Amino acid sequence: MAAALLNFTADAELLQGFARALAPDLRAGDTVLLDGPVGAGKSHFARALIRARLQNPGEEVPSPTFTLVQTYDGQPPIWHADLYRLTDASEIDELGLTDALPESIALIEWPDRMNPPPPEALRIDILSLPDPDRRQVALSGPEDLGRRARRAAERAVFLQRAGWTGAEIAALAGDASARRYFRLTQGDRTAVLMDSDRATVTPYLSMTDWLAGRDFTVPQILAADPEAGLALIEDFGDAPIARVIADDPAQTAPLYDRIAGMLARLAGFDPAPDLLVLDGPEMARQLELFAEWYPAAAGADAEAMSAARAIAPCFAALHDRLCADAAPVTGLRDCHAENIFLTPDGRLGLIDFQDAVAVHPAYDLVSVLHDARRAIPAEVEEAAISRFLRDTGFDRAAFEPAFALLGVQRNLRILGIFTRLCLRDGKPRYLRFVPHLWSLIERELTHPALADLAALVRRLPVPDQDVIERIRSQCTR
Repeated sequence: MAAALLNFTADAELLQGFARALAPDLRAGDTVLLDGPVGAGKSHFARALIRARLQNPGEEVPSPTFTLVQTYDGQPPIWHADLYRLTDASEIDELGLTDALPESIALIEWPDRMNPPPPEALRIDILSLPDPDRRQVALSGPEDLGRRARRAAERAVFLQRAGWTGAEIAALAGDASARRYFRLTQGDRTAVLMDSDRATVTPYLSMTDWLAGRDFTVPQILAADPEAGLALIEDFGDAPIARVIADDPAQTAPLYDRIAGMLARLAGFDPAPDLLVLDGPEMARQLELFAEWYPAAAGADAEAMSAARAIAPCFAALHDRLCADAAPVTGLRDCHAENIFLTPDGRLGLIDFQDAVAVHPAYDLVSVLHDARRAIPAEVEEAAISRFLRDTGFDRAAFEPAFALLGVQRNLRILGIFTRLCLRDGKPRYLRFVPHLWSLIERELTHPALADLAALVRRLPVPDQDVIERIRSQCTR
């Protein structure tokens, strides 16, 4: 059922900015109905959207007024129809438009000629105003497509206020969160648009200030609207550490040594204010996510389910014994090779720190060295740990069992998240990391101080290929 979504006024620049903002969010089966009088700007909107979707600002996009339909070889294909000269609705089938709708993105001008238009389409009404340079824009449509369109319009309004309306927009690869990122290109300038919510953007801005004030390299904030959950930030480019070392493995040891030194310096400061305290009880609580999702999905029997429920209290007791003596520091929490960049001038740039916590000093080092997505050579790991201990002065005998314990907690929790992403969110692609993740957990559990925890974990189903396929078969999509 179509519902009214948003009503706003726009000049030609904002209208085309909205088209560019909407383009990355469209998918196969999406139909956009463009209605309004002659000269309202429907074709200009469609042209901007098609060029943005094809990521080719120079693409020739003629008006299909006389041909009725123009197609473009995008992924998925794009159909642009202008039905103003249509004399009989039955001709739509002859054009192939009806058959194309389920597998294409369709932009249809003068949709009233369709009799009736597709019921699940997004409708954009563009109406003239007394001011010839402005238009009234009204959106209506079904829940999912309508939500995407409304958010695209909000992004476009934000970018106009920030002076980036004319930018080309390309979606960047996402992560396991609901946050989205877009790269903007305007002339010789680039920036990154973070699209999230108030609960994410507010701490992101706070942590940016805190880290920058201590000479850590973080993106400059170009514009922000915390209430809208939007921020425009400096673009660090395309050189996350993960890509740098994949392209040049010889960089692995020196870069991880630098990261260890950076984390040691971070550990030298008192925690940033107002952070979640990731202590033993809180980390035990987070382990319940693992017990909730993985064992049942993996086919655990009653005995294994009981062991899974005992993991959290066992961890809490071990944390009290092994970690309580170390004062908490600021932990970036999602500190790994995708979230640390080698900037063009050779600095280590940090991103994705809005979930920072006050935590044991070993936590971020575990995150970096026992990375769920990649194996770090043993000699590189040992050298990085030694660098961290040398720079911080921590005692190795006390540090190593805490390091192993936090590694088990973090990676069990991630295993629970990967399982949930498959079962609840229809994202099975993270399952490919599970064998490596389990190998890290097994290695961490070999520390003698973790014998009780190891006994519990070893009663659970091992995520071999059969178990992984069992979990994949339960994927929601």
